[in-house]
Amino acid sequence: MKQKKLIKELNLSEKDFEEIKNKIEEIELKTSGEIAVAVAPESAHYSFWELLAANGIASILIIFLLPFANAISKLYEKLYWQNQPSWIMPAFFIVTFLASVVLIFYLCNIPFIDRLVIPGKVRRNCVTHRAFRYFTESGIYKTKENSGILIFVSYMEKQVRIIADQGIASKISQDLWNLIADELAESLKNKKAKDGFINSISKCGELLIENFPPSKENPNEYPDGLVILEDEEWY
Repeated sequence: MKQKKLIKELNLSEKDFEEIKNKIEEIELKTSGEIAVAVAPESAHYSFWELLAANGIASILIIFLLPFANAISKLYEKLYWQNQPSWIMPAFFIVTFLASVVLIFYLCNIPFIDRLVIPGKVRRNCVTHRAFRYFTESGIYKTKENSGILIFVSYMEKQVRIIADQGIASKISQDLWNLIADELAESLKNKKAKDGFINSISKCGELLIENFPPSKENPNEYPDGLVILEDEEWY
């Protein structure tokens, strides 16, 4: 999914992006902590599972067609003056199988169907791994007091993760972050992305302000705002 399409799906305007950025800036003036917010179209390509599903469904289709082999053969007989070639029936089943695999593989890239063919555990693990990878790629882990937070959304999987650096994790239970993540997921489900992001940023900010008051210098160590990530690379 391209960035523009993802932004449209989230129903976010330029003004919404600005409001989210302003909320982060407002929070970070009151704490030495840093907040990063990112949305990914999906956390992996899941090609193995999509191809597995395509082959499985195509195989079932071929098994279903086998009892009709004689009827199909008679239809082919009408196309020839005399005996039909011996390779017609094998070719029919091979072409049907390959065409079905291609079509079903294409359909499996529709998000709704994708979520049906990919096991839930695989989706959850991929989102967690992608969130931790972006946590390091973004540099939010490099804050002076190890007080960075990542709010990460993976759109296709409909999953939210909040990752807190070790300085925060030692003071605040992960259960609290999970509750905020659940609230954000509910807002996204109800098509209230902007409100959901601002609410989650505010609640994360409250915990940061309470546990990490601003330092004397209080530099802004990470760019503020909501980041829309590119499609995951093939690997």
